[in-house]
Amino acid sequence: MQRAEDGGRVMSVHLDGSPALPRADAPVDILALLGDRSTLARRPGFHIEQAADKGELAAYRRLRRDAFVHEQGLFTGHDLDDRDADPRTLVLVAKDDAGTVVGGVRLGPVADGPDIGWWAGGRLVVAPGARGPHGIGAALVRAACARAEAEGVLRFDATVQVRNEVLFKRLGWRRVRATTVADAPHVLMRWPIERIADLVAATKSPLGPLLAALPTAAARTLGQDPVGGALETGARAVPGTPGGAGFVGDDGAPVPGTDVIAACDAIVPSMVERDPEWAGWCSVLVNVNDLAAMGASPVGLLDAVGARDEAHARRILAGLGQAAQAYGVPVLGGHTQLGVPAALSVTALGRTDHPVPGGGGRPGHAVRLTADLGGNWRAGYRGRQWDSSTHRRTDELRAMTGSVATVRPAAAKDVSMAGIAGTLGMLAEASGCGAVLDVAAVPRPGTATTGDWFTCFPGFAMLTTDEPGSPPLPAGPATGAVCGELTDGQGVGLRWPDGEITEAVTSTVTGMGTA
Repeated sequence: MQRAEDGGRVMSVHLDGSPALPRADAPVDILALLGDRSTLARRPGFHIEQAADKGELAAYRRLRRDAFVHEQGLFTGHDLDDRDADPRTLVLVAKDDAGTVVGGVRLGPVADGPDIGWWAGGRLVVAPGARGPHGIGAALVRAACARAEAEGVLRFDATVQVRNEVLFKRLGWRRVRATTVADAPHVLMRWPIERIADLVAATKSPLGPLLAALPTAAARTLGQDPVGGALETGARAVPGTPGGAGFVGDDGAPVPGTDVIAACDAIVPSMVERDPEWAGWCSVLVNVNDLAAMGASPVGLLDAVGARDEAHARRILAGLGQAAQAYGVPVLGGHTQLGVPAALSVTALGRTDHPVPGGGGRPGHAVRLTADLGGNWRAGYRGRQWDSSTHRRTDELRAMTGSVATVRPAAAKDVSMAGIAGTLGMLAEASGCGAVLDVAAVPRPGTATTGDWFTCFPGFAMLTTDEPGSPPLPAGPATGAVCGELTDGQGVGLRWPDGEITEAVTSTVTGMGTA
């Protein structure tokens, strides 16, 4: 919008030269300032928010009574039920420009007891005068889906009247089956929550193609020095699978001809930059966990540190040193470079005569999760990183990290960036099978939602599989429980208390194949 002179008067014009009408004080829309005069005119005449007080809640319930009792005759007297009495139930309302409630929807856990991430939406209603082309009903449904996912929900259902099935399908919902509510035909619909699948795709699915061209131990000829001597004349490196036969995709790699297990992890550079002490601590934590999953005892660590200056490097090394002392693992050496972007990678060496593979599972094996539920979300990483280790004593940490070596299950894998379900998918893929996870049986801290816990980095959490009835891991302060089984097929399903199984991982995770 520009200013122009017109007969001694100053007037406003749009960028296309057309006059702009004077307007009272109102929210300024940048597109309107740039000449799109229809932007504000097309702004919806309503907004959606959570019901703020008893008055708005009462207005929503009046709309429900008018629609479901008087207009449709589905209920007699009222349509209230036990979900309305549950304090965890949320109500979203649509309000017009005058602040009048013209629609609403409720959502919350499907039953009493612990919230396991299974919610349902319902009692969607729009006032008669607000129905039609305004799109209030669709907006309420979209808002409910977004809120459910923000609350850490992994299953979100709705039982809708048959005539509304088309609307829900158009919004992306999937039909499950026909059902009946208040003697009227309804359809059970499910919103596809792909939080786990998206995490797996972002963190692990590229690995197979990326690593396919690497020369591996399997390509070495007989007579080669097992700890790194030159290839003999005529020998050549060929594409293979890191880890070697039986350990493809594992947490650590057996060094051929020795009892040494090597593991290596890099920390996300942005984390090294903004939280160097925590990055240093985690660089030890993740490597020791990798060795633990292989049943190996740690021997020492090698670090590679990049930092912008000496002060920043000192903070990284402080966190690394504190963790090394807490876990009782020496830092053997490494490399430090200053004047470069933040970077941190650590290699861990351990020893075991009988490494536990991540691909040793078989269909019918019981799945057990053993996790340290102590601690809390790391400050600044809520919903993403659970800090269970910084408050633990050395003997507690050693009890947890030595537990796989004590029991030696058929397969073990520590929970990584792919989360609980994604890591189980990696174990199942390496084992040549699929898996089912019983959501309600998974050990979980009371302060973590199911969605957050299933997709976060949990500090110490170990997935193991073995024959049913096998002993649990003697993991000190950690909590363990059988929470699923390996199956024929591929992928990971989430099994809910009603017996329904929803897909979490539909196919293989890494593409690296079986171990």
